[in-house]
Amino acid sequence: MKLKKILNEKLEEWILVAAMTVLVILVVGQVFVRYVMNFSIGWSEELARYLLIWIAWIAASYAVTKNAHIRVEIIKDRFTKRIKQVIELIVLLIWFGFAAFLAIEGTNFVLQVQATNQVSPSLGADMWIVYLAVPVGGILMGIRLIQQAILIFKDPEQLESTSPHDLNH
Repeated sequence: MKLKKILNEKLEEWILVAAMTVLVILVVGQVFVRYVMNFSIGWSEELARYLLIWIAWIAASYAVTKNAHIRVEIIKDRFTKRIKQVIELIVLLIWFGFAAFLAIEGTNFVLQVQATNQVSPSLGADMWIVYLAVPVGGILMGIRLIQQAILIFKDPEQLESTSPHDLNH
């Protein structure tokens, strides 16, 4: 029950806010140190790059929760609500297949990188942690897409503004 509450809450928002906060502090600190103190912190640029990678993959899942991915609606809008529901479910199924692919193949890639013991040049961090963003993003997108599908079945009237956060109401 606790996992359901976490997933129905604002998991992606929390992660994105924390990552963006660290990113902003890191970049502002680097600029200050570089231009005021004439000193450079090499690892900060690398960490900022890795944070951006994580932000991008988590933001993809967050966009699903807000139904904010770019779509072409012109064809779907010409049909009845029932046909719209079917089209939306087919689209979600195809998209879920892509998210599952990201999760499975991303995990395989992470395991391969982990086996090589590859580390980042400046931080010395395990590179598999950076690449873990791909399967995590795929898994979160998959969960959010399932929530979208459930919402479409539960309340087809909300087809225009489906959001997993509505599952609690």
